[in-house]
Formats: sequence, structure tokens, C-alpha cells
Amino acid sequence: MLTVDTAGIIEHANETARLLLAGAAAGVPLARVAPAWLSRAHREVCAGFHTDQRACGPVGGPMFEAHPVHADRDRVTWWLVDVDDHQRAAEELRAEREWTAFMVEASVELLSSLNLERCLEATARLAARRLADAALVVLPLAPRRYAIVSCDSRGEVSHERESVDPRTVPGLAEALQGFPPAPARWLDPAEVPGWVLGERGGKVGSVAVIALPGHGLAAGALVLLRRTPQAGFSQAEKVFAPLFTAWAGAAISVARLYAEQAAIVETLMAELLPPEAPPLEGVELAARYRPAGDSEHVGGDFYDVHPLGGSGREPLVVLGDVSGKGLEAAVLTGKIRDILRALVPLADDHHRVLELLNGAMLTHGDPRSFVTLVLVSIERRENQVALRVTSAGHPPPLILRNDGRVEPVHAAGTLIGLVEHVTSVTESVLLEPGETCLLYSDGIVEARGGPLGDEFFGEERLCEQLRQCAGMPPEALADRVQMLACQWVGGGEHDDMAVVAITAPQEPSHRASGHRLP
Repeated sequence: MLTVDTAGIIEHANETARLLLAGAAAGVPLARVAPAWLSRAHREVCAGFHTDQRACGPVGGPMFEAHPVHADRDRVTWWLVDVDDHQRAAEELRAEREWTAFMVEASVELLSSLNLERCLEATARLAARRLADAALVVLPLAPRRYAIVSCDSRGEVSHERESVDPRTVPGLAEALQGFPPAPARWLDPAEVPGWVLGERGGKVGSVAVIALPGHGLAAGALVLLRRTPQAGFSQAEKVFAPLFTAWAGAAISVARLYAEQAAIVETLMAELLPPEAPPLEGVELAARYRPAGDSEHVGGDFYDVHPLGGSGREPLVVLGDVSGKGLEAAVLTGKIRDILRALVPLADDHHRVLELLNGAMLTHGDPRSFVTLVLVSIERRENQVALRVTSAGHPPPLILRNDGRVEPVHAAGTLIGLVEHVTSVTESVLLEPGETCLLYSDGIVEARGGPLGDEFFGEERLCEQLRQCAGMPPEALADRVQMLACQWVGGGEHDDMAVVAITAPQEPSHRASGHRLP
């Protein structure tokens, strides 16, 4: 504490002030013993008598704050407070808050996407923003093939796929092993090949190679490029850099695993999805399929079109519905379709096909699983189309005549996969030009909706709607049937829906051969 009059003469200095300001004593001018910033602050306070004005500056190294307190109009009492430790703590707190904010930002960017390229971009961009002037992420793809994502000081990201030898960069091969994570290795730019430095070669002062530890997969390595030649991390970087690389490695490995699993699922799903049928000579075909769940792609309903079946090489159309829903039903569907594909050469005898399928399901299938089927063999007879229709526990196909009549096909039979001996009845149907045979799964007639949401769409309502569709092309007819069932359901739940329309063409058969099943 110092008491100084308005002329700048010290009137009193306590013991601490005398130790801090050498020579401070009563009668000594303040300007002689105090730093310039304190003398200047005293003059300004005396000139304006602003009691809330305070000054700050160094005194022999440490930082002090000087707080003026007026004793009366002729003197000012100054209290000097050492704030050096406080400022250092505040600076450390500010830096830690910045790093914490960076880690929060990094976690949001890295963990908000399962897209592998976005994770690589985010890692390179974040590292260049906080840990270096530029950064590269190196990810192994195949032997000697690497994905390299780099980010420069302007934040611009580039992607490359290169055939490089990681052994040309000291420590990179070890870092790419993923686990156990190798410690960061600092390099002289002279040790680094051109594919790492790029166009920044003359501006790079130091290079660091850091492993990105993954979870059982190689998550790659992070290469930091700095302009300064000083190697090593600061104290704060030593704390936060390992956390960042651990998060980045985890995000990249999870995204890579997800990409690999998605590719596998897509490949397997392609075998379960309803196929695109080949064009059939002399008949028009259209089919629609909608799984039970909006997020699902496959289910228990299926259809297949085999262009050549039996000794007569007649096209065979199959529509079926297996027990259950979702992926479990789709797997069973795939097995049944494979068996039926093998039995196509026997398509002359529908009953024999159903017997063999039933035996295979009883021998190798789940005793609780079953399938309903309808088989249709197609024969072109001049301008007419002859059908042989066999049903195995399936809703009866409907024939839409040109005059608007709707006739069910009275083909009946037992479910497949439940009992040892199956029974079936095959009916013959003749379609005139423009007439259609409609195959559908029970998801159409059992669609539950209506005014109260608990009424089946029903076969009677379906037939009533079909009477208004005489002469309609098969694509439009299949669309309309599925649309009517979906409108009846509204926003409620529904079963899988499958529809196949087989139409005798109005035009000559060679014109009809170009039609494809959607």
C-alpha cells in the first residue's frame, strides 16, 4: 500500500510496498521508485479524481493491478495486487476451454456420421485446424493401395487413392498396424517422400506420424505437417492429441466396419429382392411388391417368372407367401425360391413340384414354417393365352374378363411344409385378348383399415373394384390394386403385399415380347 499526494510525493508506504519498490519511503517522488505505468495512472487519477480507475502492469517481472482509493482531495492511496498467478491461471483456463470446445466439436463431427469418407475428411480437417498447419489421413485399402485424404491450411480437403510404400515414411508402417498403437514419431522433412509433402515441401518444418487406433480394424494413420521446425507437442497437446486420435480412430474403424457390412448386406439382399423378369413371348406381365415395414426391403411375399419350364418350355409364374415377416421370412423365401428354381424342369406336373417342395421343407425346414403358393404355366394359342393354375393354400387368382366380370379360379390345395401329403387341384383358364389373370397375396385382402381401422379390405371389395378395370393394361392394374389396399390401410400396419397381373395382349405376340416385369 502506498499513499501519494497530488504532487506525486509518497507520504506513506507499508513494509510490503517498500520491499516491492526499492527506495519507496515518505518524501520520495513516486516517479523515482515506481514503474512508469503506475506514475502515469496516479497523474490521471489526480487530474480527474476517478476513484474507479485502475491500472495494470509489470513490477520487476510479475504483473500487478493498482487500485486507487482516495483518502481525501490531497492524496491517493494505492493498493497493489499481484495478479501474475491469477493471469497465468486464467490463461491456462482459457486454453483448456478452447481445447475442450475443440474436443466437443471433434466428437460431434466424428461421431455424427457412419460415412467413411466424411470421417476421413473430418479427421484431416480437425487435425489441420488445431494440431498442425496441414494434415493427411492414410487408410489402407488393399495391399499397397491407400486412401489418402489431406487438408491444407485453408481447410480445403482432397481425396486420392495411391499405390505407395508406407516404409518410405519412417514410422508409418508401424502406425498403420492399428494395434498396439505406436507412439507419435517426429521426422525431419528431409526424411519424408514427396507424396506426403505435396506442394508444401519448402514450407514444412517438422512432420509427425501418429497412429489412429481402431477396434480390431486398421483405422489408418495421421500425418501432421507444421511450418515450425520445433518437434513435439505442447503440454496441452500432450493431453488432448491422444484423445483426438483415439476418437478419430474409433470413428473411422466403426464407419469402415459399417461400410463393409452394408456392402455384404446389399449383396445378400440382391438375392432376396423380387427379380426383374425376362420378357415373355405372347403375354404381358406386371408385378408389384411392398414389404410390411416402411424401412424394410424384403419380406415373406415373393414372385418369380421362369421363361422356360417343363418339357413344353412354357413360362412358369410363381407367387407365394411364407409364414412370418421381416428378415426371417425373407431368408425362408430365399430358400424356397432356390428349391423352386431347381424344380422348374418338372413344371409340366404342378402337383409333383409341390410334393417335392413339401418334402424338402419337412426334411430341412423349421417345423413351424410353411408357405402358400400359386403356380401358373402359360401357353400361347394364336391370339389367346391358356393358363394352368394350381393353388396350395393360397388366395384364389381372379380372372378379369373384357365385359367386367370377375371370376375366381377354383384351384385349391393344402399348405406346403406342414403335412406329409399334399393335395392340389389344377384348373385350366383361357384368356381372350385384353383379359387378365390377377395373382395376389393375402396382404391385399387382409389389409386392415376402413373408417374404424379394423375392417379387412376383403375379396368382395377387391372384386368390386376390379369390375371397373376391364381392359386396363397390366402395369396400371397392378398399381391400382396395390394402391387401393394401401389407401384402405392408411397409416396403419399391414402385411407384405404382392401382386402379379398376367394379360393376353391386344396386339400380336411379337409386339408383346418387349414388356418387362418392373
